[in-house]
Amino acid sequence: MIDARAIVAKTAQLGDNVIVGPYTVIEDHVEIGSNTKIGSHTVIHSFTTIGCDNQISEFVSLGGAPQSIHYKNTPSRLVIGDNNVVREFVTMHRGAGDESSVTRIGNNNFIMAYAHIAHDCSVGDQSIFANNASLAGYVEVGDCVFLGGFTLIHQHCRIGSYSITGINTVCRQDVAPFVVVAGNPPTVSGMNTRGLKKRNFSQQSISALKKAYQLYFRQRMNIEATQQQLEKSGLLDENTQQFLSFVSTSERGVIRTSKKQAQQA
Repeated sequence: MIDARAIVAKTAQLGDNVIVGPYTVIEDHVEIGSNTKIGSHTVIHSFTTIGCDNQISEFVSLGGAPQSIHYKNTPSRLVIGDNNVVREFVTMHRGAGDESSVTRIGNNNFIMAYAHIAHDCSVGDQSIFANNASLAGYVEVGDCVFLGGFTLIHQHCRIGSYSITGINTVCRQDVAPFVVVAGNPPTVSGMNTRGLKKRNFSQQSISALKKAYQLYFRQRMNIEATQQQLEKSGLLDENTQQFLSFVSTSERGVIRTSKKQAQQA
């Protein structure tokens, strides 16, 4: 299943039924799981591990050296899970530190054309990166996130699970889970209600999250007061607890400005 025009290093390990297109290069110390399909003119660099059932399009670069002046040509890694779709001209770089430094992609993600995932990033499961969405180094993305086209995430930021960004959003702080953020400078404009319904969240869970959103973002309560009000209202469940935990552990701060507040500033 390897095209005669492809170049595959002898030390590369390919599972069963792997398809490799013409003019693709697979370097030493690469592992690719069963049933993964790789298009033409793609480069899989050394120290990259790819799971099973992935679809990798043409002109993709995976596991290249990080864009970091601190990188010392160490055997850091890129690790990609199972059942991901990686479209044309996507780039993902391996870690910038020593051999324990890893850029890690989970399972069932859809990474659209021209997206970029920099060194030492962590992406969870079932997320969608629209065209040209880009992560700087050390970014953490949760599960079931949607990054709109041309979204840019500053280094060391965290993107909470089930959140969504609009087109051309620039994030220099963390994005709380379950919320919608858009713009440059970015503003938060509500809960990702539509996305939560698609993920089969109950109406009770959505109502609890909307209350948490109202308290923290609209009434501008601090995290302790928000938790107290949720407890008092009987709305402190697994999801609101996840929201509170994320916000309380943010090191860069959470994007909190509303569109109305931005207009008044």
